[in-house]
Amino acid sequence: MRLGAPIFGDCSDPKVWAEMVRVKGYRAAYCPVDSKATEGLIRAYRIAASEADIVISEVGAWSNPLSADEPIRLAAIQHCKEQLSLAERIGARCCVNISGSRGAQWDGPDPLNLTSETFDLIVETVREIIDAVKPTQTTYTLETMPWAYPDSPDSYLRLIKAIDRPAFAVHLDPVNIVASPQLYFNNGELIKECFEKLGPWIKSCHAKDILLSPRLTVHLDEARPGLGNLDYAVLLNEMSRIDPDTPLMLEHLSVEEDYDLAAGYIREVASNFQ
Repeated sequence: MRLGAPIFGDCSDPKVWAEMVRVKGYRAAYCPVDSKATEGLIRAYRIAASEADIVISEVGAWSNPLSADEPIRLAAIQHCKEQLSLAERIGARCCVNISGSRGAQWDGPDPLNLTSETFDLIVETVREIIDAVKPTQTTYTLETMPWAYPDSPDSYLRLIKAIDRPAFAVHLDPVNIVASPQLYFNNGELIKECFEKLGPWIKSCHAKDILLSPRLTVHLDEARPGLGNLDYAVLLNEMSRIDPDTPLMLEHLSVEEDYDLAAGYIREVASNFQ
């Protein structure tokens, strides 16, 4: 497992960026540029990462390829193709997006999201993105979500089989599929199920935590790792059983100090396995 997080500060120089990652003790990093970067700069970051033994975990393609607004949908698909191409050229483990939403909010719930018709549209869309780029060094992945496919290990498996492309893989965010009190209190078993069923395809994971509040009806909120109920002992143990270069990437914290505290917590839990 390789821990990583966003890097604060000026990362415009590849060697300086790599040193900033190293100083934080991280061995994985988010992609520092987007698809508009020059070929020379992309190559320089790839070399800097390789020389510093840093794995570039993922290139984000955050957009809505399922939008009911056709111009937005087509622009999103094109963005995914460009970002997947960047992931291939910079040597990232994956390009990641959510499948999208049929509603007005690009990442929000909608009655159509979890239907067979939308499942088929996801399959068609992901195939189009992958077939346009034909990556051989990286993969295209969909982040798990609570109200859009893939919303469980089983629906992810269904997508893998239906999409039927070697370049389609798994981006696991276990917090995103802890969507009920039952799953909240038994999330260790959920995490084990994810790795049992999806382990060979997992290319990157997100690290955060989840907290159930005692307000009616049900309120589940993200939290800093160590301040919620996610079973990090199980998560880290399961990650130790797959590709050792798999990144675990901290996200969704507002200040650098919180990332330092979160990284410290994960390292403390990991130390129990040494």
